[in-house]
Amino acid sequence: MGNEIAMSADAGTETTNARHSKTAYDHLWMHFTRMASYENAPVPTIVRGEGAYIYDDQGKRYLDGLAGLFVVQAGHGRAELAEAARKQAQELAFFPVWSYAHPKAIELAERLAHYAPGDLNKVFFTTGGGEAVETAWKLAKQYHKLTGNHTKYKVISRAVAYHGTPQGALSITGLPALKAPYEPLVPGAHKVPNTNIYRAPLHGDDPEAFGRWAADQIEQEILFEGPETVAAVFLEPVQNAGGCFPPPPGYFQRVREICDQYGVLLVSDEVICAFGRLGTMFGCDKFGYVPDIITCAKGMTSGYSPIGAAIVSDRIAEPFYKADNTFLHGYTFGGHPVSAAVALANLDIFEREGLNQHVLDNESAFHATLSRLNDLPIVGDVRGNGFFYGIELVKDKATKESFTDEECERLLYGFVSKKLYENGLYCRADDRGDPVIQLSPPLIADQATFDEIEQIVRSVLTEAWQKI
Repeated sequence: MGNEIAMSADAGTETTNARHSKTAYDHLWMHFTRMASYENAPVPTIVRGEGAYIYDDQGKRYLDGLAGLFVVQAGHGRAELAEAARKQAQELAFFPVWSYAHPKAIELAERLAHYAPGDLNKVFFTTGGGEAVETAWKLAKQYHKLTGNHTKYKVISRAVAYHGTPQGALSITGLPALKAPYEPLVPGAHKVPNTNIYRAPLHGDDPEAFGRWAADQIEQEILFEGPETVAAVFLEPVQNAGGCFPPPPGYFQRVREICDQYGVLLVSDEVICAFGRLGTMFGCDKFGYVPDIITCAKGMTSGYSPIGAAIVSDRIAEPFYKADNTFLHGYTFGGHPVSAAVALANLDIFEREGLNQHVLDNESAFHATLSRLNDLPIVGDVRGNGFFYGIELVKDKATKESFTDEECERLLYGFVSKKLYENGLYCRADDRGDPVIQLSPPLIADQATFDEIEQIVRSVLTEAWQKI
C-alpha cells in the first residue's frame, strides 16, 4: 500500500511538472531563448536554491556555477534577506523617488557613496543594469550640454562587449548579432579593440605593451571622431562577453589619462564586476582607477530583489544641482523601498561575513583549479579575475584555431551546454565572440566548489573532444 501511495505521488508530481513545462512554453516568453527548442522538450524549471546549489522540479541538485546570472553573491536561501523584504513591504511597499525620498533609498545612497572611490557621491537609482547604462549615457550628454560642450554626444566602447538591451545600451554593446534585428540604433556609438591578450594582434607576449596599445586605440578613436564630439567611454573592469577579459597592467591608468586630456567621461560599467565579484566592492578598486560614473546592479541585492544605480562624481553632478537645471530622466521603480531594504541587508552580510576578503583569499585557488583544465586539447585559455572566469575552447591549441559557426552550434548548443547541465552544473557556454564556458559561482564558494566545477567541466569537455 505504501509503495502504491508513493507511486501515485510520483505520478502526480510528474503530471504537475509536465503541465508547468507546457504552460511555460505556451505563455512564458523566456529571455535570450530559442523558444522553438522547447516545443517538444521539457522546460528546465528551477524551484529552490540553497547556498551554492539550485534544485529543479524533479528534485535534482545543480551547482550554480553562474550565481544565477552573475548575481547571487551571498548564496541562495538567505532567510534574513527575505525577512528584510517582508518587513519593508509591510512598512512601506512602494513610493517613488520623483521629488520625494524614503528612508531606505536615503540610507542605501549614503552607503554606496561611502563605498565608492573618489568623489562619486551621487546615486541615481534604476531597476537594473541596462537602465543604469542608459542613464549614464543620457547623463553624460546632458552634462556636456550644461557645461557648454553642445556637440559632445558620442560614446566609445569595446568590441564584443555587452552593455545591455535598451536602445542606447544596445548601441554601446559591441556584439553585431545582438544589434542587427533592432537597427537603426542610437547614433554615435563607436568601438575599439578589447583586452583579449590571448588573441592580441600585437604585443601578445608583453602585457604592459599590449595594455598601452589597447588604451591608445581609445585615443585614436577620439581623435578620429573629434574630441569635441565624444562624451564618454564605457568600459567594464573585466569584460564579460567573449569570455572574461581582464585589463593588462596600466591599461586603466592610461585610459584615465586619455579621458582627462580630451574632456571625456570615463564610465566603469560594473553591473557584473561590482559587489564582490572581483573581491572588492567595486571593480575599479581592484585595478586602481577612479571613473566619473559607475553603473551597477546585479549583486547589490544578491538578486533577492531588483535594483541598479548610476553612481556619479560630484563634479559631474554639480551643474545639475544649480538653478532650475533638471536631469529629465527616471524610472517608476528606481530606488524601490523593498529593493533598497534588501540591498542594505545584503551589504550587511558582505561586511559581517567578509565576502570580499573571502574572494581575495580564494581567487588564486579558483584560478589554479580551473587551470588544471589546460591539459585538455580543447582548452585554449583560462582567464579572468576574482570569482569570474572564462574557459576558451579551441580546435587546435598550437594555432589557437577556433570553431566554425556550424561547429559552435553543434558543439556548444548541441552538446556542451546540455551536458554540463545534465551532469549537475549550471553555467554558460557562450559563443558571443570565441566559444567559452563562463564560470561565476556565488561568493561563498570554496575549494570543494571549485573541485566540483573542474571535475564536471573536465568530464564534459573530454567527451566533447571525442565528438569533434
